[in-house]
Order: sequence, then structure tokens, then C-alpha cells
Amino acid sequence: MYDVACIRQGFLGLGMVDEKGQLPLLFDGPGGSQLPKVVVDQMANYLYHFNSNLGGFAHAGRVTAQTNEKARQKVATWLNCSSDAVFFGLNATSLMFHVSRTLSQDWQAGDNIVLSCMDHFSHVSSWQTAAEDRGVTVRKIPLVADGSALDLSVLDQLIDERTRLVAVSLASNVLGTKTDIAPIITKAHSVGAIVSVDAVHAIVHELIDVTAMECDVLFASAYKIGAARLGIGYMKPSLMSRSRFYKVEPATDALPNAWEQGTQSFEAQASIVALLEYWATLSGDDVGDDRTRLAQAYQRVMAHENGLGQVFLQAVGERDYIKLYGKADTAQRTPTFAFNLIKDGQLIDPKQVSQWLGERNVALPCGNFYALDVVRQLGLVETGFLRVGFLHYSTVDEIHRLFELLDEFVATH
Repeated sequence: MYDVACIRQGFLGLGMVDEKGQLPLLFDGPGGSQLPKVVVDQMANYLYHFNSNLGGFAHAGRVTAQTNEKARQKVATWLNCSSDAVFFGLNATSLMFHVSRTLSQDWQAGDNIVLSCMDHFSHVSSWQTAAEDRGVTVRKIPLVADGSALDLSVLDQLIDERTRLVAVSLASNVLGTKTDIAPIITKAHSVGAIVSVDAVHAIVHELIDVTAMECDVLFASAYKIGAARLGIGYMKPSLMSRSRFYKVEPATDALPNAWEQGTQSFEAQASIVALLEYWATLSGDDVGDDRTRLAQAYQRVMAHENGLGQVFLQAVGERDYIKLYGKADTAQRTPTFAFNLIKDGQLIDPKQVSQWLGERNVALPCGNFYALDVVRQLGLVETGFLRVGFLHYSTVDEIHRLFELLDEFVATH
């Protein structure tokens, strides 16, 4: 049985009342998860007892080296790759800019890269800026007419012999739509192009296998799933070794460490170790290797989140004042939804709704969430939309309470 009440006991923030004594309703999961106590405790234990830099021969230095290596190994198991293909950074955005700057060194005028209109702009601007620096043309995979998914029918027109890179997200951080990644990778590799995948949103809701996917580069963020703020990168070792590094000269040339600029956050690395150990416990089974237990945990979490999505969509269907953007079903999507409120034919300012909910200790943010091409397609550049997202500790009761509040807002405004 998936015991969400028991799971929630490990998240102290879920019981933290505000100055009015109101318990929080947290629907801002796509912006970052709450941290389970076991993760915070392990991170604090490292800082309290072993805070050191790499290279020290004393006990704290040895523990730091062990923490760094264990984090790399745990993430490698998580992604199903070798540990020498994993590197860390401040956050996914900074890693994207670092990697794009490095891998674009051999691009030339006349080349092109292909980006996605569904992506968070960290994964757009990083590659777009690199293209501008190298005088390379930027093409984009468009959205279908209703903005709900990528239009893959144009791949043959966009990707050609001069394409050097294709960058695409595994799932939209606003619409929740999952990308059919296989045909994109197949087409890109048929012309020798590198494929960069933004898995920051998707990896929270599905187990990823970079080996099976055959992507060349992949990015994730630890804080989205319940660890500290830590950028995670994967790169095929054959690709990792072929570029000139942007790094401090005396820093190591050993891979994958040469890709890690400056002193790393070892406390954040301790947190991802703890988080992946915690996540494995969600399998409900202490038998089997780490990858197997992670797969079982994801299956249980996905079933729970799919149920939450169904409850949400049913409630949306019962209310004519809600305008939902994207797919109105739970197939091939994450439990993340973008919507606005409509009254008397007019869109209600989502910021007004978000602030009103915030006064009731409900975290339901608004804006474009850096999905700039999505809001352009939907004609929402000026207003953006509200975004609700559910995580593995979210409940049906919370969803019902949200709609009670939305009903009250519409009735009184």
C-alpha cells in the first residue's frame, strides 16, 4: 500500500503553519520539492562533522572524498550509466551554459542547431547564446496548433547534414506533456548531431535510463526531487573527452572532474545520496539492487501521481470557469497543469489569484515559468498562467481543498 500519510510525516514543512495558524497547501512542486527530514539530517551531519574540501588527508577530507564518489555512483545508478559520465555543478542552468559553451567550439557558420518550443529557456538560451557566438543558425521544433505538444512531423525539414545539435526537454515544466524522444534522437544521430536532453522536470516523475535513451548529454536538478540545490549532468564519456575545458589551469584534467568548475557543494552531494536512498524506500521493499528498488519506487509514485491527476482533471471538467492549457488527460504527462480562471468571458489576472491564495497559505504560483515559447504560442505573454503541480507526498484532500478555494474566489470576485 502507498501510505501517503506516513510519507508526509517525514516532511516537516508540510506541517509548518503561518502567522495566522494556517497549514500550507503546497502546489508549487515543479519549482522545487520539500526536503524529507532524512535528507536534511544527512546534509547537516556532513556539515557538522566532516566539512572539508577535496584533497585533505585528515578524516574530514577523506569523508568528503567518499561523499563525492558516493554521490557520483548513486546518480550513475539513478541514470543507468557509468560514474565517470556524471558531473556536478551549481544548478542545471549553469551547467547548461557551461556545456553549451564548451561543445560549441567546433561549430561554424553555415551549421545549424535545433531547439524546442516546449522547453524551459535555460535549455534554450544556453544553446542559443552559443549559436550566436559561433554564427550558427537556430531552428526550433514548433508546437502543435493548440500548444499541447511538439509537432514532430517537421523533423525531416529541420534536421539535416549541417545540424550539429538537437536540444529538447523530456517533459514540459508547465504543460506536463512528455516528449516522444526516440524519433528525435534517431533523426539527430542519423546526421551525426549531438542530442542534449533537459530532464529537470521529467526525472521527478519517471525513472530515466540514459543508456537506453542514447542521448549524448542530459541535465537534472537535485532540488526538484527532494535534495539540496545541486546541478547534475550526464555526458557520454566519448564526448566528454573531446573538448577543451573552460577551467582553472591547475585544476585537474581528470574526467569527469575537469567538467566541475570550482569548489563543489559537498553538502548538496551528501543530500542527493540521502535522497536516492530515501527514494528507494518508497519501493516498499528492501530486497534487490538499488536500480531495481528505484524502478519499483517510481512505479508506485507514478501510480499515486496519476490518480491525483485524474482527480484534478475531473474537478476541472466540472467547472466552466477554468481554462486548462495542454492535454486534458493523464496519458503521457506529468502531474503538472497550467490553467487560468475565466469570468464573464474575461481572463482573471493570475497574479491576483495567486496572491489571494497566498494569503491563505496556498502556494500556487503564476507567470511564464521560463517557458517563453509556450506562452507566446498561447497568447499569454502579458499574463502567463497559474501552475499547479503534485509530488509524491501530495494528497487528494489537498486537491479538493484547492477547488473549494477557487470556487470561493470566483464567487466573491
